Amino acid sequence: MRIGIISDTHDRRGMVDAAVERFNQEGVECVLHAGDFVSPFVVSWLSRLESPLVGVFGNNDGDRTLLLERFAEYDHLDLRGDFARLELSGARIALLHGHQRDLLAALIETGWFDYVVHGHSHRAGCSGQGRTRVVNPGEACGYLTGRSTVGILETEGGAWEVVALE
Repeated sequence: MRIGIISDTHDRRGMVDAAVERFNQEGVECVLHAGDFVSPFVVSWLSRLESPLVGVFGNNDGDRTLLLERFAEYDHLDLRGDFARLELSGARIALLHGHQRDLLAALIETGWFDYVVHGHSHRAGCSGQGRTRVVNPGEACGYLTGRSTVGILETEGGAWEVVALE
């Protein structure tokens, strides 16, 4: 399964639009958002995705109630709270923002998940610990690093690609 991964959009419309366009072009079957949408109006931009999206809150998501209400307006968008446990094409995935470092480390150390997907650091990367791969798409907004990125994960075979947005 081809999964698009995004995090730390921080209200930057041009980069959210670019990410949606790229995910639609790539034909991803699902998108995971690891938090920091920031404002509820981002949800309408994400609604143009042709695939389902599952998201979690980040530490900068202020009006959580309104974010949940906006997500509920779209059948293919699902905001799960602070954490989501998913099974996609047989791959067990933990999705969280990653600002709670002890929680992130504990999820990785359990070895129960095939993938732990997080954001928060704004640095793209992929590493492994035991059987668990830890993936971070970097920052879609590009505010901290000057580089707007998302990720594409292929669960069959485990290919991981960081995609620069323009």
